[in-house]
Amino acid sequence: MTLTQLSYIVAVDKYRHFATAAQKIYITQPTLSMQIQKLEDELGVLIFDRSKTPVIPTAIGEQIIERAKIILHDAKHIEDMASLSDEELKGSFKVGIIPTIAPYLVPLFLRKFSEQHPNVELTFQEMLTSELLESLHDDLIDVGIIATPTDQHFFEEELFLEPFLGYVSNMHKFASKDKLDLDDMYDENLWLLNEGHCFRDQAIKLCKKTNEKVNKGQIKFESGNLETLKRLVEQDFGVTLMPYLAMEDHDTRCANGVIKEFNEPVPTRKHRLVYSREFLKKNLIDALATAIKDSIPEHLKSQKEELVVE
Repeated sequence: MTLTQLSYIVAVDKYRHFATAAQKIYITQPTLSMQIQKLEDELGVLIFDRSKTPVIPTAIGEQIIERAKIILHDAKHIEDMASLSDEELKGSFKVGIIPTIAPYLVPLFLRKFSEQHPNVELTFQEMLTSELLESLHDDLIDVGIIATPTDQHFFEEELFLEPFLGYVSNMHKFASKDKLDLDDMYDENLWLLNEGHCFRDQAIKLCKKTNEKVNKGQIKFESGNLETLKRLVEQDFGVTLMPYLAMEDHDTRCANGVIKEFNEPVPTRKHRLVYSREFLKKNLIDALATAIKDSIPEHLKSQKEELVVE
C-alpha cells in the first residue's frame, strides 16, 4: 500500500469517474486503474463498485477512503514540518490561480522566484475561484491566488490592490474623456466574462453600486477570455472593464481601443494568497508573497483603498 494509491482512490471518490479522476491528477487512466486494482488485490476487498454509473464506493470502500484522507492529510503535515527545518527552500509547490490574474501576474515574478529558489518545483494551475477553493480544501494545491474574499476557513494574506480600467473603441463617445466616472457605466452595454469568473461578478457589482436597475439585459456578449473582449471593443462594439495588469503592456498605438482610468473613488479588486493550514509550507508561501509584492508595478504598491469591489 502506498500514499500514491491512497491519493488515487480519493480522486476517484471525488470525481466518481476513472477517466475524469485520471485527467484531474495528470496521469493516464490505465495507470490509475492498475494501481487501484493492485490496492484492492492487496487488501482483498473491492473499494469501488464499477457496475454503477457514476462509479461509487462499496460500503467497506467508503471506510477505506475516509481513512485514506486522514493518512494523506497527516503525511502532508510531516512533509511540511520537515521542510520548515531547512534553511534552503525546496520541494514541490502547487499554486492555483484564476485566469484573469495568471497571464498578467505570473510573468512578472516567475523568473526571479525561480532564480532565487532553484530547488522549488513550482506548478501553476489556472482555475475558476470555486474550483480553486475546492482544490485547496482537498489538498490538491498548496496555495491559491484569488481576487475575492473566501467564506470558508482559509488563511488569507493580502497582496495588492488592482484598479479597474475602462476600455473603449477610439470611435466611442468616451474616447475623448480624460477619465471615466462610474456613472458612465450605467447606460452602457458591457462586454463581460462568462459566469463563474469573479471578474464578471465584480464588474456587475460595480455597476450596481448606485444603480440597482442594472441587470443582465445590458450584457450583449459573454466570453471566457479577456483578450476576446479587447478585440470586440476595438471593432467599435461597446465598452468593457479590464484589470490594470491586463492593460499594463497593451500598446494602443497598434489597436483601435483607448484605455481609460476612473476618477476617484477608483474601483479596485484585492488580490490575496489563500491557503488551508497555517503552517503548510509557510516558508514557501512567504517567499511567494514577497516575490509577488516586489514584482508588481510601483503604481500598484501605493494604490489607495477607496472602492474595493469584492
